[in-house]
Amino acid sequence: MIFKVIGKRASLLTVSALIAASGLASCTTNHVANGKISVVAAESEYGDVASQIGGYFVSVYSIENNPNVNPHTFEVSPQVAAQVGNAQVVIENGVGYDNFMTMLESSSPNSSRLQVNAQKLLGLPDNTPNPHLWYDPNTMIKVSNALVADFSKLQPNHTNYFKSNDAMFMNSLQIWIKRLAGFKNSYPDTRVASTEPVANYFLSAAGIVNMTPYSLQANVMNGVDPSPQDVALQDNLITKHEVKILIYNQQVTDPLTSSFVSLAKKNGVPVVGFYETMPTPGFTYQSWMEAELNALINAVSKNISTYHL
Repeated sequence: MIFKVIGKRASLLTVSALIAASGLASCTTNHVANGKISVVAAESEYGDVASQIGGYFVSVYSIENNPNVNPHTFEVSPQVAAQVGNAQVVIENGVGYDNFMTMLESSSPNSSRLQVNAQKLLGLPDNTPNPHLWYDPNTMIKVSNALVADFSKLQPNHTNYFKSNDAMFMNSLQIWIKRLAGFKNSYPDTRVASTEPVANYFLSAAGIVNMTPYSLQANVMNGVDPSPQDVALQDNLITKHEVKILIYNQQVTDPLTSSFVSLAKKNGVPVVGFYETMPTPGFTYQSWMEAELNALINAVSKNISTYHL
C-alpha cells in the first residue's frame, strides 16, 4: 500500500493507515541489531552529512534520495513509516517542506527519539518563503553540530570520534564557503534569472542578484500559473540579455520552465541546473555544492551551460 503526497503533505488519517500497514502501531524498539545508531533523514543531503559525522557508528536511511524524480510529488509507503518508527534520530528540513515527517513521527510516538530540524536550528519562522534551506551555507554547520551532540548522547564513548569527523566535515565545507566569497569578489553583482527559488540562498551567498520576480518563482514552486506580466518580464530578461545565467530546477520542470530554458538556449544565455535531491553517485554534500559553484563559474566566465551534474 502506497499513498501519494502532493506537496509533501499527508493527513494524519493517511499516515495512521501507513503505520498500521507497517505493523508499527505498537512497536517500541528503536535500534538496529548491529548496535549502530538508526538515523532517518527526510532528504539525502541531510543523510549524507549524518553519514559523514556518524561514520561507522550510524546506519542512515534517506527517504528522498532520487535526483531524477520530482520531489514535490512524494510517495509515503509502509516501508518509510517503518524506518521513521524505528529511528533513534530523525533529520528534517522543516518550513513545511517535509511535513510528512511530522505526521509519521506523531503517529509513531517515541519519547527517546531525537530530532534535528534545520528550520529550528536556524531560528526561522514557519512562514519562511523559501524552504530550500540546505543551500544556505549556515545550515549544515548547525546541522552537523546538532548531530555531534545527539550522536554523543546516544553513544558517549564515541564522542571524540564524532567530533573528529565533524572537524573534517567543517574543514571541507569551508572550502566551498571561501569559494563563494571568491565568486562574489570576482564576479560582483552577477545578474541571473531563475525558474523558482531552489538556489536562492546559494545565489545570495555568492553575491548573485536574482532578477526574476519572486512571485513567478513562488508560483512555479507551488504549481500555480504565474501572471502573464511576470512571464513577459522573465522573457525580456533573457531576450534582452539583462541576465548572464538562467538557473532552473533540474528536477521540477513543466512546459513553462522548459520554454524559459529553450529561450535561453536560443539567445545564447547559459543555463545551470540545480537539484533538490543530492545527485548520485559519487557526491558528498560538499562536493555537490562545489560542483554547482563550478557550473556557475563556467557559465559566467565561459558561457558554458551545465544542465545536469
